[in-house]
Formats: sequence, structure tokens, C-alpha cells
Amino acid sequence: MSLINKRELYEWCRIPYRELEHHPDLKIPFRLCTDSKEMGQIMAEELVNEIRINNSRNKKTSAIIPCGPGCWYKPFTDLVNKEKISLKNLVVWHMDECLDWQGCELPKNHPYSFRGFMEKNFYNPVDQNLAVPECNRKWLNGNNIEEIKNKISKEEIDITYGGWGQDGHVAYNQSRRHPFHHLTIEDVRNSSVRIQENNVDTIIALAQRTFGMAYQFVPPMSVTLGMKECLSGRKIRLFSDTGAWKQTALRIALFGPVTPEYPITLLQEHPDVLITATVETAKHPVSEHPEWDLGLEVN
Repeated sequence: MSLINKRELYEWCRIPYRELEHHPDLKIPFRLCTDSKEMGQIMAEELVNEIRINNSRNKKTSAIIPCGPGCWYKPFTDLVNKEKISLKNLVVWHMDECLDWQGCELPKNHPYSFRGFMEKNFYNPVDQNLAVPECNRKWLNGNNIEEIKNKISKEEIDITYGGWGQDGHVAYNQSRRHPFHHLTIEDVRNSSVRIQENNVDTIIALAQRTFGMAYQFVPPMSVTLGMKECLSGRKIRLFSDTGAWKQTALRIALFGPVTPEYPITLLQEHPDVLITATVETAKHPVSEHPEWDLGLEVN
């Protein structure tokens, strides 16, 4: 049963994007940026600053890192190389990975091989004298779930980077769609590393985004850190420049109730969280069409 009331949703969605940052009803701090270029620079600089501070204290940096948004990898690797920021003490916990129908890893040149993408764009461009050691690259796959779960449970995570999906999933913590098994918010809050079937709406969103709606090419399964791991970060910073398919989940994260229907709403309970979105993602068609009659009684 949905906890999202349509009239309330209408009110959240019709707030002009320019008013979001300082809206009095915000439940999560929000930052607006102009476009992907600006957001990529912000992401790069903030993670580099985290690493630089820890390096100066001779302390490792333990970070949960997503595959995407794609705008920040070049600014990050350029900054690391230019300023000679050592990543030798950076421990990267990869958020998730797509799997084929048997739970196996995809070929590295598949567009949804997160490992292939990250090796090409996050690791390989860094000067090898500065690079993250292989042993500090904590990849997820279908065969190391218990290993990753045990290791990350003993780790102090400095920062969780990420985005969100069309249903507000963080990592691949999707809204549960099973007709006979439903999750409480406590279930989602305590969810841990696991393999799962991808939701139909997730597959459709990815098909539209990448394959011209050829859903047949979208990986049907995934392995993910749970919300328990993602929420364990001392800081959580989520970002999106993807536009339309993230717009409603953003409004619900900022204004809605904490609900298993949108896992991102659990960030409302975290003491140090910030969501950043581009103008295209912060906009909403409802706010731009006051003439629409959606069959709701609204003022």
C-alpha cells in the first residue's frame, strides 16, 4: 500500500525548482547546480578534499562509490593527477553491479558492466604512482556477498557517494514489487548485501535511457550493498543530472514520508546528508503546467 498521497504529491511537484533549496518544508538539505559540468566539478572537488584531509592526518579514506553519474570521473582524475593527490590510502567499496539472468558478471565491455566502466573511467586514467591499490578496490559480484558483508561491517565509512533511481533506489536498493512479499521500512533500513531480480520499472527506465527501449538488453539481475551499508557513511552525498526519470523521486525524498516505496527517504534520518541535482533534474512538469487538470481538488 502506497504511503504517497496524490494530492500531497501534487503539492510537492508543483514547487518551482528555484524554491527548493530554501523551502521551509525540506526534510533533507538540497543543493541546486546548473548542469552536469558544474555538478561533476563539485563531486570531484569534494571527494578530493575528503581524501586530502585524511592523507594529511595519515589516515585512510573509506568511501562507498557509485558507477555514475558519469560527469565527475574526468574532473576527479584530472584533479588527482594535476595536484598529485595520492589514492594509496583510498579504500573504494563499489555500490553495486549488474548481473545476467544466472547471477553472473557481464562482459566488461557491456554498457551495464559497472566494473568495466569504472576501470576505464575511474581507475585507469590516474597516474599509476597515485592509483588506488588493487587490494583496496572492493568489487561486488555474485560470489563474494558474505565476504563483502563481513568486511564492510568492520569498516568506518567516511563518505557514501551515490545517485538515485526512478523509485528512489540508492545503490540497487529498489522498491520491493513482489506481489506476495512486502517490506516494512525497518526491513529496508536493515537490508544488507544481496543478489536480486531487477524490477520491471528499473529495466524499462534503463532500456529507455540506454537502448532505445530495447529492454531485452538490460541486465535482469543485480548485486548491491544494502541500505544498512549505504547509511553507515559518516557523510552521505547523492547527486543526479539525469533529468526526467529522477524528478518525482527527488520531490518525495525532499518532502515525503519515510517509506519503503522510496528507499531514498531513509536519508531523512541521517545526520549529515546532502542531495545535489541539476536544474533538469530539479524541475518537474507539474510545476511548469499549472493549467493541467489532474482530477485533484487543489487550491
